[in-house]
Amino acid sequence: MTLLFAVLIGRIYWVQVIDRDFWYNIAKTRWAAEETIEAKRGTISDRDGNMLAMDSVAYDVSVNPEVIHSLNTADEVVKGLSQILGKPEAQLSKIVTAQKENGDYYQQREIHEEGWRIDKSLADQIIDFRDQLEKEHNKKDVGIILANDQKRYYPSQEMASQLIGYVTKEGEAKAGLEAYYNNKLSGEDGEMKYEKDGKRVQLAGNEAEYIPAKDGQDFALTIDVEIQHYVEEALRGINTLYHPKSITAVAADPNTMEILAMANYPSFNPNTYWDTNYENAYNHAIKSLYEPGSTFKIVTLAAAVEEGIFDPNAKYMSGKINVPGKPVYDINNIGWGPITYLEGLKRSSNVAFVKLGWEQLGGEKLLDYINRFGFGQKTGIDMGGEAKGAISVNLSIPSDIARASFGQGKVQVTALQQVAAVAAVANGGTLLQPHIVKQVYDPNTKTTIKTEPKVVRSNVISKETSKKVGEYLEQVVSDRELGTGHNAFIEGYRVAGKTGTAEKVINGKYSRNKFVVSFIGYAPVENPKIVLYIVVDEPDDPTAGGGKVAAPAFKDIVYKSLKHMGVSPQYKVTPGTEKNEVTVSIPELAKLKVTEAKSRLKSRGLNAEIVGSGKTIIQQVPASGAVVHPGQKVYLITEQREKLTIPDMTGLSLRDALRIASVLDIQVTVSGEGYVISQKQATKNGERQLQLTLSPQRTKTAEGQLDHANS
Repeated sequence: MTLLFAVLIGRIYWVQVIDRDFWYNIAKTRWAAEETIEAKRGTISDRDGNMLAMDSVAYDVSVNPEVIHSLNTADEVVKGLSQILGKPEAQLSKIVTAQKENGDYYQQREIHEEGWRIDKSLADQIIDFRDQLEKEHNKKDVGIILANDQKRYYPSQEMASQLIGYVTKEGEAKAGLEAYYNNKLSGEDGEMKYEKDGKRVQLAGNEAEYIPAKDGQDFALTIDVEIQHYVEEALRGINTLYHPKSITAVAADPNTMEILAMANYPSFNPNTYWDTNYENAYNHAIKSLYEPGSTFKIVTLAAAVEEGIFDPNAKYMSGKINVPGKPVYDINNIGWGPITYLEGLKRSSNVAFVKLGWEQLGGEKLLDYINRFGFGQKTGIDMGGEAKGAISVNLSIPSDIARASFGQGKVQVTALQQVAAVAAVANGGTLLQPHIVKQVYDPNTKTTIKTEPKVVRSNVISKETSKKVGEYLEQVVSDRELGTGHNAFIEGYRVAGKTGTAEKVINGKYSRNKFVVSFIGYAPVENPKIVLYIVVDEPDDPTAGGGKVAAPAFKDIVYKSLKHMGVSPQYKVTPGTEKNEVTVSIPELAKLKVTEAKSRLKSRGLNAEIVGSGKTIIQQVPASGAVVHPGQKVYLITEQREKLTIPDMTGLSLRDALRIASVLDIQVTVSGEGYVISQKQATKNGERQLQLTLSPQRTKTAEGQLDHANS
């Protein structure tokens, strides 16, 4: 016994004294607990705070094969989950009946990918199915588990999808701004370390080591969701008519180079990225290179005007010009006989611009202006993957210079470079760096960093040249007989623009039936607020040029955008004539189906705002017969008042805001006068109330603003 206790005491001494550190460190790993505190990913919104990307509640579906086996409901569970999640029954069956090596059933198996991070609508269906099984089998646990999770959510669905990019279910940022700014958006996870007992309860007297998470930064973009919507809607219209390979559009403020809209077609829904080809996430606006064609003539024109060699009334022989290497022809091969250079601009004559660029400016001077307008170099936009283009004109080869003067040959550009260059023409001659991020808010430091306009090169051309070029380009649009851009004419606004039709290079040769067609322009000419470029790659009509395919879409987008910005129409009044502002009459829509009512409004250039979830129109505001501007938003009431939510009334006159409030049976209080600039909802004594703030000036109106006279 003495020997036994001696050995035991010796062993205790050895463990607690000699090997103390070794065993203490092992024990410490048993006591230690470490928890990760996940950082919240930053949001992405448009310039007005409309959310484009955010974290949202999601749900993970899993099953308990052990419980399902005990209830003998495997077939029911497989069939029900397959119908809801869309996962093949054969694959679900393997999960629902999964067994360990010893033959015991697993107690939890997750359903990937279809049941991972699903949205609430699917989760509700899972809950209903689970409740149904619980009632049928009189059990509280039927082996279907739904756990809360987080996922990246894109409220606007396909809108600006290539621009924003997406985050996978695994949390990996892919494409667009999500990937480019991933480090700033994702933030840094924190952690908490402490010592615990067997029940994971923190030990008394132990101080936890806490490192807080740093949440991701919130990005507000320069994008305007209304203008983005106009652009994407127009691109879908082009696709319906011409079925091209792709369509790209970029809209910007020429005075700041804030990108107001950037869109590509086809697009994809980042919420269901797995259902779309990855190539649909490709942003052609900054990555694709192509020969611009006649829209590039704006550069040659601006250079010729700046150098004093463009005489709009001077004449030349159109049709053909002999250039060493290969002659250059006009679009119709025979020309229009002797015409003025201004008529050559209106008709988009290649010969006119070869004479201006090759013969009169000369290669060195032309190339200098091309470089000064920013071609052959990145614009510097705050996005990833931008291409710099290529200007590989050989000054010793006359045909290189000649073809560059009208945008073909050794000229490869991006859509964004074109927009930046034409913005410089529009704003008085200053080349600005485009930017897509308006400001970034850091929730950790409570600071906001705003992006200011950045000048790349001043005085690319003079203000006088800018004004003259704008007037010449305006005639390309306003001349309804000769102007190739007449389909972009907007009644009441001065619009400058240029069409483009470039033959594609196929197997090293210019194709005679595959084209890239485009239109670029800005408005109003006297004080530009928007520059817009639309590029259509291979429309299925080989006879259709930029004036037919892209110009009508340009007209639609710019007209709605100017109305949205609150830019009033201005007419040149000539003696003996009087032009009235364009108006339309609102039709009678009561008792019509929603789809038919929207179609009738769209045919008149009006926009529908559906109030309620019904399928038939009960009431409308403004009433039928009201005379308003095209672009007006008409509110279509589809449910009884007690079921309705309050719509956004921004931009409405007080009169029409009160009409809607009356329909909804809401008490209204008003501060200010003029037009609604903000609204706030409250509940008092069980009744809904609405506080409207008005302003007499509408610096930025909603698409649905009413005619001032109508208010």
